[in-house]
Amino acid sequence: MIQDIYPSRLNNSYGPYEMREEDCALVFDEGGRLLVQLEEGVIRFPTGAQARGREAVYLFAVDERRYFLVTDTDPLPESFRYYSLREMRDCGGSGTGIYAAFTAWHLWKWYRDNRLCGRCGSPLVLHEKERALRCPQCGQVIYPRINPAVIVGVIKGDCLLITRYRKGFAHNALVAGFTEIGETLEQTVEREVMEETGVKVKNIRYYKSQPWGMAQDILMGFYCEAEGDAEIRVDRNELKYAEWIPREEIVLQPNNLSLTNEMMQRFKSGEEG
Repeated sequence: MIQDIYPSRLNNSYGPYEMREEDCALVFDEGGRLLVQLEEGVIRFPTGAQARGREAVYLFAVDERRYFLVTDTDPLPESFRYYSLREMRDCGGSGTGIYAAFTAWHLWKWYRDNRLCGRCGSPLVLHEKERALRCPQCGQVIYPRINPAVIVGVIKGDCLLITRYRKGFAHNALVAGFTEIGETLEQTVEREVMEETGVKVKNIRYYKSQPWGMAQDILMGFYCEAEGDAEIRVDRNELKYAEWIPREEIVLQPNNLSLTNEMMQRFKSGEEG
């Protein structure tokens, strides 16, 4: 999955660091595309030396390599071009590069969407001691947003409930959705499966989690069994397709970055269900 970068490790502790020449400079355009070199799945970022003199905010480190968000968007070297996260993913981006890109996008969007205080309307400033924004007028402190969401592998005998989204990602997926206020994660599983496919479920069990910066998510994977006749009634506002697919006929996604694909793979290989 995207976070599986062992033996490398993410260090997301905040520090008020200055960008050095050897650090990575991450530059996003207004649409959220990231300036990189992408060749045969290898993603390279501009260096601090190439972004010298530009305003930058420290994001995180992977091993000893530090990553900074460059907020001054003056032109950088012509050998780089802007790619969306989906383009980088579809072009086979892997390893620490794609993981850094997804994680940086999560923080870029948070910084972009939180320029003014929601309480008094004053401009926000960087907090001096932690990853947060602070209002100098009313004192409110804002932390990065993380959306809890579930991925659900619904099992009926030797079949798995496979879906495709109505728009956006075009490959096979599982039922997924965001947790609403007042719900447990298990209640989210029950509600999302019912709303999207009309299927009741039982024996809900947790599998694994995954950070997914593209949607500012923390994804939590669950398996469960269908209850009753398990007739599918597709919510066409959410899904293009939902069917019970025998394990040997499941078509996986074209890469191994997502929790969804790993869960489908486990069922297909007989490790689950």
